[in-house]
This record gives sequence, C-alpha cells and structure tokens, in this order.
Amino acid sequence: MSPEQLAPIRAQFFQECVDLLAELESGLIALAQGDVDRETLNIVFRAAHSIKGGAGIFGMSDLVAFAHDMETLLAAMRDGQVPGDSTTLKPLLRAADVLSDLVDAARDGRAPDLDRVAVATAALAAVIAVPESDARGGAAPGEDEIEDFAFAPVSVDLGVAEAGVWRLRFRPHADLYRKANDPVLLLGELGRLGALSLDLDDSAVPPLDALDPEESYLRWTLSLATVCDESEVREVFEFVEGDCDLEIAGDAGIEAATEVVAAEIAQPTAPVTAVATAPTIRVNLERVDRLIDLVSELVISEATLAERVSAVGPGNLDLAAALDDLRHLTRDLQESVMAIRAQPVKSLFQRMSRLVREVEAMTGKSVVLTTEGEETEVDRVVIERLTDPLTHMIRNAVDHGIESPAGRKAANKSAEGSIHIAAAHRAGRVVIEVSDDGAGIDRERVRAIALDRGLIAAADVLGEDEIDNLIFEPGFSTTEHASDLSGRGVGMDVVRRSVQALGGRISLSSRRGHGSTFSLSLPLTLAVMDGMLVTVRGQCLVVPLTALVESLMPRPGDIRRLGADVEVMAIRGAHVPLIDLGEALDYSGRRPRALAAGQAVVLLVEDDAGERIALRVDEIVDQRQVVIKSLESNYRPLKGIAAATILGDGRVALIVDVNAIIGAQKTRAFDPARQVA
Repeated sequence: MSPEQLAPIRAQFFQECVDLLAELESGLIALAQGDVDRETLNIVFRAAHSIKGGAGIFGMSDLVAFAHDMETLLAAMRDGQVPGDSTTLKPLLRAADVLSDLVDAARDGRAPDLDRVAVATAALAAVIAVPESDARGGAAPGEDEIEDFAFAPVSVDLGVAEAGVWRLRFRPHADLYRKANDPVLLLGELGRLGALSLDLDDSAVPPLDALDPEESYLRWTLSLATVCDESEVREVFEFVEGDCDLEIAGDAGIEAATEVVAAEIAQPTAPVTAVATAPTIRVNLERVDRLIDLVSELVISEATLAERVSAVGPGNLDLAAALDDLRHLTRDLQESVMAIRAQPVKSLFQRMSRLVREVEAMTGKSVVLTTEGEETEVDRVVIERLTDPLTHMIRNAVDHGIESPAGRKAANKSAEGSIHIAAAHRAGRVVIEVSDDGAGIDRERVRAIALDRGLIAAADVLGEDEIDNLIFEPGFSTTEHASDLSGRGVGMDVVRRSVQALGGRISLSSRRGHGSTFSLSLPLTLAVMDGMLVTVRGQCLVVPLTALVESLMPRPGDIRRLGADVEVMAIRGAHVPLIDLGEALDYSGRRPRALAAGQAVVLLVEDDAGERIALRVDEIVDQRQVVIKSLESNYRPLKGIAAATILGDGRVALIVDVNAIIGAQKTRAFDPARQVA
C-alpha cells in the first residue's frame, strides 16, 4: 500500500493505542490493589499484545521489542511462574509509562529515549529470567531475519516437560493484505510461543499471466510445540480475525474444526461472561463543540422568544403551550448534548498515577495511590483544565506531605505513604478530594513564614482555617531551596487561581501528624446552568440554583441588627448573617422605596462547604436556564461575580459567585473593627 493509503490506518492504530494503554494501566493498577482476577491479567496481556501486533505491522521495532518484554513477564504471571506482588507490578507500571512514551515517539516521529527503555527492560528482566535475545532492549528482528525463521523448522528448548503440540492450518484472505497485515510477522510471533515447524503450500498459485496481484494464494501447515493453551495461540491472530481461515487442533486427537475467526466470535464454543456495551463512534471534538455552541444559542433564542410572547400578553393559550413545549425540548436537547461532551474522570486519575510513580522515584519515597469514583462524569473542558492544578496538588502531596520512610517509621506509620483521590457528584457539582496520610500542616511554621514574608501582620489573630489558607497566597513556599519539584514560590496559588477560573473553589482541612485533604468543588459544565433571575439596584443578576436553599419574605421581627452595620436573620430557630447583595457588590443605585421601608426578599444560599448566609435582593423575576459566558476573557474579573449571561431581551446579566460572597463575609466577620462583644 502507498504511504497515502497507510496514513489513515496508522492514525487509527495510534487512536486505538490510547484506549489500549488506558486498559493496560487500569488493569495493572487493579492488580496492584489486590484484584487477582485472571481476566484482569488477560486484559492487560491482550492490551500489550495488541499494541505489539499493530506496531509490528508498521515496523516500529523499538515498540515491538519492549512490548514483547512486557508480554514475557505478564505471561509468567499468568502461568504462576512469578508472583503478582509489588515486586512484579511496580516494574510493570513503570514499563507501562515507557510503553506510552514509545507510542508517543512513534506517532510524532521522534527518536525514543533508549536509555530509559534500557533501564525499564533491565527492571523487567530482573523479575524473571528473560532470554538474552528477548531482553536485549534493542531492535526487534528484521524482516529478513523473521522470514528465515518463519520458513525453516525451529528448535527451541522449552524447559518444561508439560509441552504439547498444536497443529494449525492458516490461509490468509486477500483482505488481510489490503489492511497492511503481513503473514510473515504473524508466523514469527507464533514462533515466540515455542518450537515451530511449518510447510508452505503454494499449489494454488496460478501461472504468471493469470496471477491476480491482489489475490491470496498461499497457505501454511504448522506444528507448534509449546506450553501455551489454545487461547494464547489464537491471540497471535487476534489482529486478523475475519481476514483468514484458521484451524487449530491438539496432538491428542482433538477434532479439528475449520473456522473463520469472525465466526468464532459470533458463536463462541464456550460460555463467555462479558459486560454488554453500547456501540460507540468516534466524533471530531470540534464538531461536538460546535454543536454545543449552537445549542447555547438556541437557549438564548428560546429566552428571547419567551420574552417577546410575555410582552404581547397571555391571551393566546396555544402560543403559550407551544412555547412551553419548545422550552422542554430545548432543555432535553441541551442535557443530551452536555452528556455527549461529558467524560469520566478516570483518564485524569490515571495520569496522576503515572505522576506519583515519577515523583516517588525522584524523592526516594514509597507511595501508593488509590482512587474512588473514577466513573464520575464531568465536562471535557473541566477535565482538561483541571490537569495542571491536580498535578501541582499530587506533586506537593508526595514532596511535602508524605514523610520519608525513616520519618514515617519514627511516627509509627508504615513505610509506604498513601494518597487517595475521590470524585463524586454533589448538589449539581463535582467534588474532587485529594487526601494523604502524611505529616499534615505545621501551622506554627506556616504562620512564621507568612509573617516573615509580609503576608500577615504580627498582631493578626488567625484561626486554624485561615492559617491553612495562607499556603494559597502568591509567593508562599515552605521549601528553602529550589528543586525540580517545588520551591520557586509558585504552586498552590496557581492551583487556587486555576480552580477559580473554572468557577470552582478549593478548601483544605488538615490534622497535624495525620495528613491533609484538599477538596475541589467544580461545575459539571462550563456552558449552561440553571439560575434564579433577580434584580438589585435596578440591575439583573443570576443566582446559581445549585447554591440556592430557599427564598422567603422575612417578618419584621426576623431581622436583628448587631452593632452599627451587622445584621442577622432568624430562620427556623437559627441565625444566619444577612447581607445586602447590592452593598456586597458595591452597587451605587438606591434601594426601592418599599424595600427601604422594611420589606425585603431574601435568598438563603450556601457554599460548597455548607456555610449559609441570607442575601437580600430587590425582586425575584424568574427561574431560567442561562448560557455561561466568561467575564475574564471578555472584560475583566469582578469581585463577587463568577461569569455573565445574555438575557432574552439582549441585556447582559451577571452571575453571582456565592462562594466569594460568603468568603468575604467570613473575612469581614474576623475584622476586629467589626466584631461585636
């Protein structure tokens, strides 16, 4: 095939490698966490085998050789020759990282890091005695070498008395060649399983003047002495299923059954337990993003139409009913489109697994990463933009949080540190928690560093939460010397800004000697949200519905004043701070006369941590779905404002940042000038 014809097949191979590498790492992590299910090991083996098979087709010799070394160790695990403990799985996990780098290098046309490959190959060879020709870490056999091997009887010392012999008949179809597969490579791979001898049948080859260059005429009869079972022999032909005729029979009189591999899949000879999965298709992300933009515009158009109809009056009931149907259809369409772009956080968590392995190697610490809620779905954009802040947090957890093995031993802890990442949906948002069992926050040291760098004054009285939050201040660092990992005055402040840019919040809880937990609360999507439309000082604002607990009209005795400018409101036996939203946002307009006389509309809201305040607004207008527009990219950040939206009449309405309003209230409450005895 020409390079132009091979290009789309090659691109598809690399796309499939993404899924195969994810399966490989996910399976290895499951094995490392104690999942000794044989099927999990088979999934890992098949992933490595499939990558090797595809790489062999395109002549990626470094990738083929390294994947084969991984296969050798995985096969030894499957046969019970080596234990599936950390001694085996840690080199395999690091080898998975190297395999991923080799795939990236082959895709980008870069030279691989052969020194790193050699180190990983040596680590695999140290676990099990790999034959010298297999563990050399260099190039895979060349095509001439494979042909010499494939067309002559081979003698290999299996070293196992229980070796059996499999008889095979193999006839490739013309489609096998059209898809750039090579029988020579398949036969060479088969020879790796044991002692192989074969005969070529070329009797079907016609005279030269009658030969069709695109037809297949050759067939082989093979004899394979090996300890492998039939399923392992069939795996060699996994990439050409449906494109060949294959017969496999044992030497103990097993009845031969001629079958095409595709027919074998359609009618398996033995019961197979499998999870039913819905069919999927690959779609260009630009098309999905364009579809989401169109749906967002549709939401705005629906709001505009509703505004026009309400201006005409409620006389036409049919029009009102049709508009209501349109509103429901628009919402269903929007939710369906959002679901298309939603992705599980599993891919993000897997990246962190590799990061932990790299950082523990740099620090000399031993750390185990566990995950929970990997199938929690969130907008793809959120996942992409969350990678950097989560990377900072994991790196800091290993570098600063987890003690050295000697330090952990002195603290009566296991030598192996633990980091746990969990994701879950809560109140219309996704919450990601990163916790470790390290030393926790040394608050005295944090306060001393903040005082030395001028972040606080000596007279400041700070609670534990406020001291903990000092690590998010720009320029704060507990490391005296710069390193490749940290110590340059950047890190957690970058994390906070990145999370805030996503419309999220980050909080920290810590116990000295027991570890720390960072909690990130993020929106499920950055495109559309449900909100309560209110007016304040003549301006339209949107309060996110996920933060709204209830709306109410307070009675005269419910509101009490403490001091000159502090108000609280009694709600079912409890008192919460009452904040005038116009004053909190520094609006200069005057309150309506009715409200100035003592009447008010109050929204009880809460932040991600469950803290509640009451917001006084002028009027509740409507509850509606709004399209989120970034304020920072189109204008500039505003205090207490998360984003903006466009209303049906064309006006711009600001979306209230409830977390920022409550955070400002906490700071205000700690101001000594405002405290009331």
